[in-house]
Amino acid sequence: MIGHTYRLPVTDHRLPILKLLETEGTENTTKEKKRTKVFRFINSVMLWLNYLLVSLLILSYLAPFVSPENFWYIAFLGLGYPILVIANLAFVFYWLILWKKKFLISFVTILAGYAQLSNFVQLNFSALTKETSGSFSKVVSYNVRLFDLYNWTKNKQTRNKIFDMLKDEEANILCLQEVYTDDKKRFVTLDSLQTIQTAQNLHLEYTATVSGAHNFGIATLTSYLIIRKGVVEFPEKNQNICIYTDVLINEDTVRIYNMHLQSIRFQPVEYKYVDDILNNRETKEEVKKSMSILRRLKIAFQKRAAQADVINAHILQCPYPVIVCGDFNDTPSSYTYHTIASGLNDAFKVSGIGTGRTYIGKFPSFRIDYILHSNNVTSYEFMTGSEELSDHYSVSCYLKINN
Repeated sequence: MIGHTYRLPVTDHRLPILKLLETEGTENTTKEKKRTKVFRFINSVMLWLNYLLVSLLILSYLAPFVSPENFWYIAFLGLGYPILVIANLAFVFYWLILWKKKFLISFVTILAGYAQLSNFVQLNFSALTKETSGSFSKVVSYNVRLFDLYNWTKNKQTRNKIFDMLKDEEANILCLQEVYTDDKKRFVTLDSLQTIQTAQNLHLEYTATVSGAHNFGIATLTSYLIIRKGVVEFPEKNQNICIYTDVLINEDTVRIYNMHLQSIRFQPVEYKYVDDILNNRETKEEVKKSMSILRRLKIAFQKRAAQADVINAHILQCPYPVIVCGDFNDTPSSYTYHTIASGLNDAFKVSGIGTGRTYIGKFPSFRIDYILHSNNVTSYEFMTGSEELSDHYSVSCYLKINN
């Protein structure tokens, strides 16, 4: 019709693109919500795991104070203390990476147990060198593993290497554990050792004699005059022992304790099980073997606790300054260590550096050999040996008696 104007409908070509963007936006939002949900779930699981590890770490702080004879479960947490610290430290970094204040959960718990942590790690840079003047005694403690009697090291020269190492130490006080002597002189040990060093005065006690000639025990050698010898009697007779030796150092009487406490006594099959675990190998009868290991650990915890109580009581009655050396077969977070070290100073803590690990075997691979001393004795330059001639490293330091 004339006078009317017809217009074609206008098509918005952007609509399909907008709808596509809306769809993609909705999908992205959905994916983001799913990711957020998964992330929150993971963090929730991690938080509860963090709470569990913190709880176990707190319980491990009780291990030094609770006798395994009364409640042996807690001793396992003490043994696992280093692992628990590392696991909690991992959570500190985890929460810090996420920028969460939850890092304080583990951080504060670790700091609360600093006294325990200092038993394992020391950075005494300012206490490494002894004074240039004064009279010092060099003390060495070493589990010699029977001087490699059974050739565990597959090297027939190991015994001579042990002799050479101890000669180079030039110790005034030498405390040896797991000593072997042969009356038939087919495997000469202490006789040779006495002739090559200054610490020639000997206190030797046996825990077992086989075939009337093969002797197993413990020995303290010293360059000082020995005025008294004795044995600390344990409640149960076995191959473990603690001896004491009174010596004169600059006209002062000092008592030296040398001990070898209850070991775990793993059987070869149990060592193989530990080795299989460490190397991620499949094993048969794993539950049976693990229960056997736990049972042996429990027995060892309890026997060492009884031995530690007796030693502590004996030290408390001593009228002289004391030097305590030996293979405790237990870690610094144990009832054994805490009981014996009560009222004494740990030379490693005073003048050591690093972790002080002394046991070379698979389990427990921690610090189990110690040199402790009275408050009126000062220690310098604590060192852990590096020679792998036994299943232990030697430990040594310089001591000065304060008048």
